[in-house]
Amino acid sequence: MKIDHRFGSPPAPTRRQALALMGLGLAASPRLAAAEDGGAGGRMKLLSVRRIWSGGGHNAFTGLIRRGDRWFCVFRESTGHIPGTDGVIRVLTSEDGRDWVTAAVVAEEGVDLRDPKIDAMPDGRLMILMGGSHYAGRSGEPNRRFERARTRASFSADGRTWTAPRPVSPEGQWLWRVTWHGDAGYGFAYRVDEAAKTSDITLWKTTDGLAYERVADPKLPAGVRPDESTIRFRPDGSMVALVRNDPKPAHAFIGTSRPPFTSWTWSDGGHAAQGPDFLILPDGRMIYAGRDFPDGPKTVVGTMTAERLTPELTLPSGGDTSYPGLAWHDGRLWISYYASHEGRASIYVAEVELN
Repeated sequence: MKIDHRFGSPPAPTRRQALALMGLGLAASPRLAAAEDGGAGGRMKLLSVRRIWSGGGHNAFTGLIRRGDRWFCVFRESTGHIPGTDGVIRVLTSEDGRDWVTAAVVAEEGVDLRDPKIDAMPDGRLMILMGGSHYAGRSGEPNRRFERARTRASFSADGRTWTAPRPVSPEGQWLWRVTWHGDAGYGFAYRVDEAAKTSDITLWKTTDGLAYERVADPKLPAGVRPDESTIRFRPDGSMVALVRNDPKPAHAFIGTSRPPFTSWTWSDGGHAAQGPDFLILPDGRMIYAGRDFPDGPKTVVGTMTAERLTPELTLPSGGDTSYPGLAWHDGRLWISYYASHEGRASIYVAEVELN
């Protein structure tokens, strides 16, 4: 397993900012774990890890896609997890997954852009879906107060020139990821009621990435507080969802549904998957990644069924970490993620072989 540091050793971290946005809790150890060799994890072997960006004060929340003959990795760049300075979305590109350069920076004046996801639309354009938060106070003030948030979308034909971010979700609902299937995109938006300590999710559908139609309001078991989620489609057109759940023991929930996606079956996945992503491979296997807590917070990769998560591999990570992006290319799994085990939160790309 190769660990490649393209930007040298980053400086020691500043005090980590508390996470207090729309009920997103970060249950993390204050200790920054040392770098580790993830090695082989049963059915998975870690081939390489590269730190591809550490240029900002806090680099986090990634998305990854292979489009044509190029990679694109997106993430938020700021000075802190929350609130820090208003975040911008940096787009990196690479031909080989090893040498990365900036393709674009997406920004919106007075708005903290965060949690970007990148996907290809049916018409061939790339789409970045991202949160947009407003705070009372100036950008960078340590104690400025969160006011409201609304999901944004930006589009590009080449990955280098992007449209200005446009609001797409209802106020107060966070549309976290859209997955395209056929000529439509689907995604769960979540809404948090802090006073009642509850949250709920709504399934939305779009054909252009801008206008959304409400599909369903799935009900999860009592006590579950759903928020971040990823949807994928099986070859038969059925939908599988992986949904973060924060109340202890913080097990993620797995949902399945068939068209028209109004009736859902839910299972306790048995492990945490915070900032979740997963893929359905060409052979039907499901691979997931997210933050779990085997020994403090780590970014973990594993196998998945409709009923269970099975951790297989712990990536070199620790402290403030997770929010992976997964891509399947040339028979190997590629994973973007962020971690702060070496100092400031930085962006990494791992290459994994599945046995």
